Amino acid sequence: MLTDIEIARNTKMKPISEIASTLGVTDEELIPYGRYKAKIDDGFEKRMADKPDGKLILVTAINPTPAGEGKTTTTIGLGQAMAKIGKSAIIALREPSLGPVFGVKGGAAGGGYSQVLPMEDINLHFTGDFHAITSANNLLSAMIDNHIQQGNVLGIDQRRILFQRVLDMNDRALRNVIIGLGAKADGVPRQDKFSITVASEVMAILCLASSIKDLKERLGNILVAYTYSGEPVYAKDVGAHGAMAALLKDALKPNLVQTTENTPAIIHGGPFANIAHGCNSVRATKLALKLADYAITEAGFGADLGAEKFLDIKCRAAGLAPSCVVLVATVRALKYNGGVAKADLKEENLEALAKGACNLEAHIDNLAKFGIPVVVAINRFATDTSRELEFIEQICRERGASFALSEVFANGGDGGVELANEVVKACEKPSSFKYLYPDEMSIKEKIETVAREIYGADSVKFDDKALKNIDSIMKVNPEFGKFPICVAKTQYSLSDNPKLLGRPTGFDLTVREVKVSAGAGFIVVLTGEIMTMPGLPKEPAALKIDVDENGNITGLF
Repeated sequence: MLTDIEIARNTKMKPISEIASTLGVTDEELIPYGRYKAKIDDGFEKRMADKPDGKLILVTAINPTPAGEGKTTTTIGLGQAMAKIGKSAIIALREPSLGPVFGVKGGAAGGGYSQVLPMEDINLHFTGDFHAITSANNLLSAMIDNHIQQGNVLGIDQRRILFQRVLDMNDRALRNVIIGLGAKADGVPRQDKFSITVASEVMAILCLASSIKDLKERLGNILVAYTYSGEPVYAKDVGAHGAMAALLKDALKPNLVQTTENTPAIIHGGPFANIAHGCNSVRATKLALKLADYAITEAGFGADLGAEKFLDIKCRAAGLAPSCVVLVATVRALKYNGGVAKADLKEENLEALAKGACNLEAHIDNLAKFGIPVVVAINRFATDTSRELEFIEQICRERGASFALSEVFANGGDGGVELANEVVKACEKPSSFKYLYPDEMSIKEKIETVAREIYGADSVKFDDKALKNIDSIMKVNPEFGKFPICVAKTQYSLSDNPKLLGRPTGFDLTVREVKVSAGAGFIVVLTGEIMTMPGLPKEPAALKIDVDENGNITGLF
């Protein structure tokens, strides 16, 4: 059996100019980054502005497990399958972060015969977008500290600096650091911390900005610190936003690549879904809607995180309305939720499947609250038995959700034809898309609504620090209270406790800190033990990644 990287290497890619020409992108509107990847210039978006939008399809999943769910693979395979049934489709995905690539995943470009290519480039430096975001973020941090060093005219209280440095790598040693040590010329000593780049507000801003003008305005509105007298300090106050926008001007342009079956794919932006809003850029999604009759995008992690944020944050900010949601589930993952160890998931176990199926039921029920048709993609593994598959199908019938088996990992687009047909039918059904909560609801009420309606919590417990944070946010600007919320929570459970699998009940959600991302336009809610700088596992994927004397990379899977 071929590995993902072997399948990718054996695929005959088309020149990116040929892929672009099928979409109507001219050579003048294409900015090549080598033979097989490119950026699309702003002029093309302006030229396409009056073209009607296609239908938007969101792909999400049940809560992730070590068994694997295959959400990105399903997204790519569905796009390929649309072409098999004669439909015009394009895929819009996030860019992988180097942290997970070298940490746990070892790659995040799909799998089997449903991948985006060139997978080595996409998984590593790609077109440099993440490096630009890291540089822009850290330029702002440098300018804050330099302002203090050079006389501190604004009176910034170094004990109340909110903005953090970032790095696109899992590095737990940087969670808490002391900077400015040494001589007087080396800066003012203070405690600081790093987050991973994909948790940066700059990343969120890039993914929500509609233009360079909007980008610069959002960057200027980043709340970075407070003064000694308690007044807010924004990025524009230290004069950083113009230079930051200059670093990001090319990163703001969406990237064009292709799949293993030469289906066009736009890959742009990559905020984490457990600590950010987990969606590719608004510009990429809006461009995809102009380029094809069906734009297929995904949201990170489970539907309780990625889908909820896509629908309540991204759709609200960009005026988007999906026609259908695809919910990916596997027999293996549901048996894991039912208490089966990873090593035993190959064995038929209807009892465990019945116990773990409540996780699927919860996500179907939750998505129905947004008023969008749901199609469950049952991502089939070779070890799944007919009785197990029939059990999941019956669950879907009982919940009123359409369903289809998907074998896109093994068979590419051919393995997703059944799913593609169900999705097309779902897109024709009446849809009454609505947000989970209104803008006018208070910050506390929004948190309580998501906790109750999506996670299934009995109540929310706010730490004193969180309550003080909310009061401080509202005092700075009452308009911040109208922002949607972005909950940072474990991806492994509907609750804030990663050990509570299935569909937990009788628990409280604990909110320990609340922050405002004023530039991005949402309120960040930290729950449980979630951290914005992940660490590497005991045996990181980096141990298996290598390059031979001919420049061929191995170990990405």
